[in-house]
Amino acid sequence: MPRNKTMQVLLAASVVLSAAALTACNQSSGNASSAAAAYGGKLPVTSRSEQAKQEFLQGRDLSERLLGQESLQHFDKALSLDPEFASAELARANNSPTAKEFFDHLKKAVSLADEASDGENLLILANEAGANGDTAKQKGYLDKLVTTYPNDERAQFNLANYYVAQQELAPAVEHYRKATEIAPSYSPAYNVLGYAYRQQGDYTSAERAFKKYIDLIPNDPNPYDSYAELLLKMGRFEDSQAQYHRALTIDPHFVPSHFGLSGALLYAGKPTEAQAELQKMADQSRNDGELRTAYFGMAVVVSDSGKPDEALHMMDKEYAVAEKTNDVASMAADLQAKGNILVEIPRYDEAQRQFDRSFQMIQASGQSRGIKNNAKLLHHFNLAEIAIGKKDYAAAKAHAEEFRQGAEATKNSAQVKQFHELEGRIALGEKDYDKAIAELQQANLQNPANLYRLSQAYQAKGDSDKAHEYLIQAANFNSLPALNYAFIRVKAQKLAAKEKA
Repeated sequence: MPRNKTMQVLLAASVVLSAAALTACNQSSGNASSAAAAYGGKLPVTSRSEQAKQEFLQGRDLSERLLGQESLQHFDKALSLDPEFASAELARANNSPTAKEFFDHLKKAVSLADEASDGENLLILANEAGANGDTAKQKGYLDKLVTTYPNDERAQFNLANYYVAQQELAPAVEHYRKATEIAPSYSPAYNVLGYAYRQQGDYTSAERAFKKYIDLIPNDPNPYDSYAELLLKMGRFEDSQAQYHRALTIDPHFVPSHFGLSGALLYAGKPTEAQAELQKMADQSRNDGELRTAYFGMAVVVSDSGKPDEALHMMDKEYAVAEKTNDVASMAADLQAKGNILVEIPRYDEAQRQFDRSFQMIQASGQSRGIKNNAKLLHHFNLAEIAIGKKDYAAAKAHAEEFRQGAEATKNSAQVKQFHELEGRIALGEKDYDKAIAELQQANLQNPANLYRLSQAYQAKGDSDKAHEYLIQAANFNSLPALNYAFIRVKAQKLAAKEKA
């Protein structure tokens, strides 16, 4: 597991950095360069209580080992001892099991940022900018953080995480490797370095990184979980299951391994066993986030099995969990997922009603202006999707243009890729295959649906070899359970089998 899996599911429309990780030392606000020099280039941490700081350190250690649930009691204790502990608020946010808790604690961290050290301030503001989708501002804060604290492994790690989120893998690898050079025993860097290599298709280097991660913390579940995910990606489903079981032997409550194991079972042709694994995860869930993630996994499994109505039912169950606590961000994300399922059926009018509800829910909430602006952009994306489905390409182009303007205004490269996806899908619908290929090549190719669309475009153009190449990539994408893969996996595999026959 690369980051907090629960938050990935709950905040799919937001860009959020991984759990805050800072080096402890006594330092009040002051000149950042002086602080860096005074503490060997390491990030200071500001707390009024030494006991609070020790609780923070224990929580940080657990968080960096991806034991987020276990870290919460330490961050909560730190905050009870020092209610103005900004870094503890940020860490509590990034390890929160629900979106509501995440935003509540992030807001508190931002309110305390000016009272903390300059380094902490930069990291908190970078997290806020990321949550708001303002990637240009986010990068500016992280660049300054690394410039001021070049010898801090966690500063390098956070900047690398930014590059991964933007799919800029070469600089991500550079900064992860820099973190390992600064602190050879800093295990989180080897973990996410493995994922970066995996995305580059360098499975040999990924395996080396994950095995080093296992060597560093062999008694923790996540190293085996991460290695299992690499084996899953490689199509080694039985080996993947073995590593997931090894993680669960260490910690039977390590929910990412239940989630990942469901994927390994599903792709091995065992959807009933996959569903049972997710039910086990739901039955032993320790918080709303874990329960919601189990329901989401169930929705993916039945979508993959061609049962969209059952998938909608599971999303309703997920929504009901968030509704009990009025977790608006999670509820809005669930409505988005329902809309996506309805688009695939297709039931476009019903899909639009779900997208409209999601958009209106965020606009009426107390979320930040940045999040509301992102919701507006996402709504244009969704309406463009529906217009493409209805073959109303004039409307699709109008919504795509609104999306482009917003994405380029904030220099959000992930959203720019989404614009190219829309342009490619419109061109595919209009049978302009050269343009479709050119646009889709600039889209997010970590989305298997775009690989499938490229296969369609090349096939329509008459290039069977390239069509087959992308079809195989789509069919064998082997991600953790995700709706965008569930929508195309079986179709792609059947087409590939037909070609082979």
